[in-house]
Amino acid sequence: MLRKNLGAGYSPLYFLAALGAGGLSVSFFIYLLFMTPHPGSPMATFNHLWPLLTGDNLLVSSLIALDLVVIVYFAYLHFRLLAWNLREYALFKKTEAFPKLTTSNAEITLMAIPLTLAMSINVLFALGAVFVPNLWSVVEWLFPAALLAFLAVGVYAMRILVTYFARVLSEGGLDFASSNSLAPMIAIFSLAMIAVGLAAPAAMSAEKTTVAFSIAFSLFFFTTASLLAVIKLVTGFNAMMEHGISEAASASLWILIPILTLLGITWIRLSHGLHQGFGVHGDPSSLFVLTAAVLSVQILFGLIGWAVMNRLGYFRDYVRGDKGNAGTFALVCPGVAFFVFGVFFVNMGLVGTGLVDKLSWVYFLLLAPFVWVQLKTVQLIFGLNRKLLRAV
Repeated sequence: MLRKNLGAGYSPLYFLAALGAGGLSVSFFIYLLFMTPHPGSPMATFNHLWPLLTGDNLLVSSLIALDLVVIVYFAYLHFRLLAWNLREYALFKKTEAFPKLTTSNAEITLMAIPLTLAMSINVLFALGAVFVPNLWSVVEWLFPAALLAFLAVGVYAMRILVTYFARVLSEGGLDFASSNSLAPMIAIFSLAMIAVGLAAPAAMSAEKTTVAFSIAFSLFFFTTASLLAVIKLVTGFNAMMEHGISEAASASLWILIPILTLLGITWIRLSHGLHQGFGVHGDPSSLFVLTAAVLSVQILFGLIGWAVMNRLGYFRDYVRGDKGNAGTFALVCPGVAFFVFGVFFVNMGLVGTGLVDKLSWVYFLLLAPFVWVQLKTVQLIFGLNRKLLRAV
């Protein structure tokens, strides 16, 4: 049973709980995407999985069945937490705390809402792919609908972001001393999530018009997210170097990991769209360079964030201890994102260039550390849900 009627004690960052569950659902779909044959489509669908699920290879059938169960479980958890958040947010808007939030530094936390809604669309697409027979036969009709859905979320996100900037730039008063973290990058996280969703039709559609619209819309959010990321990294690190970072906000050091995953996958999808729709041919070695570069920066920020949080006692107090708040759920997203991009690196960066044979012992050895991170993330979200969301 989830806690109810938090009122003024609610924070939009609780949407990160639903986001993390949705991300885990999609992350288990990644196994099917890269490890099962899917001729005729760029992603694994029900039509590809059913023969394997009902085939004679008991090990393969069991693994696919287990993976599907986990996908459904985390999808259920995502939508359950999404519904809870929407209800609690509606009640929160009626309290005196809401106007205070919209006139403070914390206003940017509202970007967690479109971020989570964009993830919901991804989860629905993954569920449709693996559970709806013959879905790919009508997918060209679904792509425009997906574009409209992501655009609707994008418009909502831009309204929040423009309102925030209009207030801050016209009135001033932004407190950099209390903004000494990367937490405001949740806005960039949201824009990157919308960008990667809008880029999906570019990578998968056979219709040139759909590909063109997909690339154009995605590039708007991709470039906006990239520009704001540079600005926030400079101002955020400047504030942290001057004032230090608080224990509660130290988890924000890892937010660049999911942002890089989304921007990296967006670029891969856009590159594939240029190839599919406009005949622009890229060399597989470019994917090796891209994925290796992104993964390198993720590891760098992973190590810096771990060192800082360990030094401040964040894991002791906020993960294993009695402390904790809605922002603690921000730890789930980097784990999911690191696993996802790790799988992209192994499959596109190494297998795609012929450096590693797919499904070989080296392949699974390279995947092992990323799988370990994914499983630790599953353990983390269960612990945080139990501590922060379960009714006493």
